[in-house]
Amino acid sequence: MLDSSTARHFVAAVVLVWLLPAGAACTSQGKASEQKATEHASALAELADRDVGEVERGLPVGAARLSSLFTNGADPPKDLPAVRTGLKRIRAEIPDLTVAKSTFFALTDSHGVAIRNDLDVDVMAGQNVASIFPALAKALAGSFVTTTGLFPGPVPPTGPDRDWMAAAPVKDNAGQVVGLLLTGWTYRRFCLHLQESLRHDLQEQLLKAKDNGKLPILYVAIFDATGVYAAPLTPPVNEKALADVDLFGKTAAGPIHGVLNITDRDFGYAAVRTPKLGEGTGIAVLRSEI
Repeated sequence: MLDSSTARHFVAAVVLVWLLPAGAACTSQGKASEQKATEHASALAELADRDVGEVERGLPVGAARLSSLFTNGADPPKDLPAVRTGLKRIRAEIPDLTVAKSTFFALTDSHGVAIRNDLDVDVMAGQNVASIFPALAKALAGSFVTTTGLFPGPVPPTGPDRDWMAAAPVKDNAGQVVGLLLTGWTYRRFCLHLQESLRHDLQEQLLKAKDNGKLPILYVAIFDATGVYAAPLTPPVNEKALADVDLFGKTAAGPIHGVLNITDRDFGYAAVRTPKLGEGTGIAVLRSEI
């Protein structure tokens, strides 16, 4: 018979042996998630480039078509229905703008003051967008431009956000800039698009492989020098975990990846800069196997 001391050591040894494989499996699962997250971040960076490319190609075409709103003595601020109709028409008729991930299209005057957007409720009208996004001065000077910033207003329910904006100059028959065609999206809304695209692709892969397995837990975020902005419904603790990594600082030298333990679950993460979304801006992915 074992004495009490020997018995305690025996039980401790059994518990240790039982725990080691579980810990090893957990670590292995985290590393597998890290590898997949790295692949996802790279794929989403390419998708973001294509999304921006749609705007780069389509917006100047739309701006050229809207020049008619300023010809023959027309005064767009006095004919808002015509402005909204024109904005809706270019979105419907220009292929790149039809598929663009934009949440709005808007027209400004020659000073960068918003005249009208294409939404039912227009909170932009009357705002000097060029003063809110100083880089738009380049568009007023005649060049296509993209930039990031923040529209003034209360913090949305989903948390602090940022705005991505693109502008193309609208010119009259003499080549003078008479307004700007604007479009854009919020970081969090764009994250949702990326996240849904990723989940759709993974679901398609499972179907093609006739795999009945479950999709992994996935979250997508955009980061820049101001912080980390994840898709809506991302648990705040997950967003904070990514913020604590210092994605902006660490990706300055290139893509990064690793494993994070969040609420006792291992997540693989990866982050990569996406210059087309803005200087110092990038995409991050969190993945955990089920």
